[in-house]
Amino acid sequence: MQSRAGLYRVRQPMSRKQQLLKRHRRNKRIGLLIALMLLIAIGVWVAWWLPPVLAVLGWIAHEAWFADHLFYSPKDDYQYSFAPYTQQPKVHLDGERLRLDEGVMLVDDATLVLALRIKSTWLGRFIDPVVELTGGEHPDLQTFERGVNGLRYLNLSGQAHVLSRGELRLRGRFCRLLGEPVLRVFEQPDYRRQRVMVIAPHADDAELAAYGLYSQADEAWIVTLTAGEIEAEHYRQLGLNKVEAARLKGRLRAWDSIAVPRWAGVPEAHCVQLGYFCLQLAAMQAAPAQSVGSREADLSDTRVFRQLNPFALPGDVDGAATWNNLLADLRELLLRARPEVIVLPHPILDPHPDHICAQQAVLEALQGLEWQPTTLLGYANHLHDNDRWPMGDAGHGIALPPAFDSVIAMEPCCLPLSLDLQRDKAMALGMMHDLQPPMPFKRRVRRLIQRLLARRAPPLYGENEFFRKAVRRHELLWILKPTSTSPTQRGEL
Repeated sequence: MQSRAGLYRVRQPMSRKQQLLKRHRRNKRIGLLIALMLLIAIGVWVAWWLPPVLAVLGWIAHEAWFADHLFYSPKDDYQYSFAPYTQQPKVHLDGERLRLDEGVMLVDDATLVLALRIKSTWLGRFIDPVVELTGGEHPDLQTFERGVNGLRYLNLSGQAHVLSRGELRLRGRFCRLLGEPVLRVFEQPDYRRQRVMVIAPHADDAELAAYGLYSQADEAWIVTLTAGEIEAEHYRQLGLNKVEAARLKGRLRAWDSIAVPRWAGVPEAHCVQLGYFCLQLAAMQAAPAQSVGSREADLSDTRVFRQLNPFALPGDVDGAATWNNLLADLRELLLRARPEVIVLPHPILDPHPDHICAQQAVLEALQGLEWQPTTLLGYANHLHDNDRWPMGDAGHGIALPPAFDSVIAMEPCCLPLSLDLQRDKAMALGMMHDLQPPMPFKRRVRRLIQRLLARRAPPLYGENEFFRKAVRRHELLWILKPTSTSPTQRGEL
């Protein structure tokens, strides 16, 4: 079947993430031009052999300390707004010891966020600054930007007991902790005891964001929207052309989206792959009745990637990749599963275009539906401003991400992951074909340089960056504002 992707591609306005990348690349080109002129001048006026030496040293320095995509100054304050009713028990930092006021008791499973100023030492400009949390049975490390000097938010979730006893210690490594800290406490129900549906724009998004949640939920559904068939260069090494490689990758990722949740105990009947095409959701949304085919697989029929589904859906009638079919599929699934909790991409924090459209599709599908969830939880597998977040190594805690818009009130929700659960999550990610290809040679060289000069640890579970980012002591989600619908039924807590 011939693809119609080219006919219906819609020119989307440049996202904030794209604007930041464009500005970064422009500044890098200007910097390289200036450096080249300086090297030529040094070669002419000082010594002919000096420019190559300086160029190599400059490249090594760039790879060690300046290769991170950080689209803000480390001196910028994070700007969060929290709901006015948020609990704020008084705390004091007495040396390294964090103390609660007398009589304050904390709920063990509450989400705890501590705001304080962090200032790096001179070594913290070259080695990642770390805040150590010690004194209890579960010590933690949380990492921040090199050269940090501003307001940051530590995640103290899981430390309530030791904090209540007055035994929690905070110590900066390559940084200093300044000012009077502010503690915020968020108490939420145990969402693991409810029916959970995770919306994954691509295979692996559910695992990256919420493996710990859905693997422990009383009942879980995993709904993957796209086949994720594009960018299949790895499979072209098998001698396949572009179309064949894309189709193979789509089939593999469709299988992953169905099979990997089984590792976590999700029944096969609760794993659904919708088979729409990667990076085409925005074009579908712009023309809801028109079918938008794959960019690379020369396909326009979603049924190619739906063959493993446990039941038929409305979109199976014609297999058209339309926004209207997507909404019909989602409505059918919502009515069938009746989830009390829906986990989906965060509308502000996550800039990926498919993630934005996935969130909007779910909200649109919920409008006027007879069943409504009680809770929406947002996740961010990508960020606008910092491609390395969560910073630090696998197994460490997750500090709150950079945020610079204090207009929208935020409510974090943190789920602790035991070491055994972290390992299971890492194995689940390892089963995902998209995370298996080896890193490019340039990135492997960069990692070696950073290991030697910036003291960054080698990867523990896998080469892909998501093994470092996602396998942590916490899963950080966000309570989203409920949908503005008038339901006849709601899920019960």
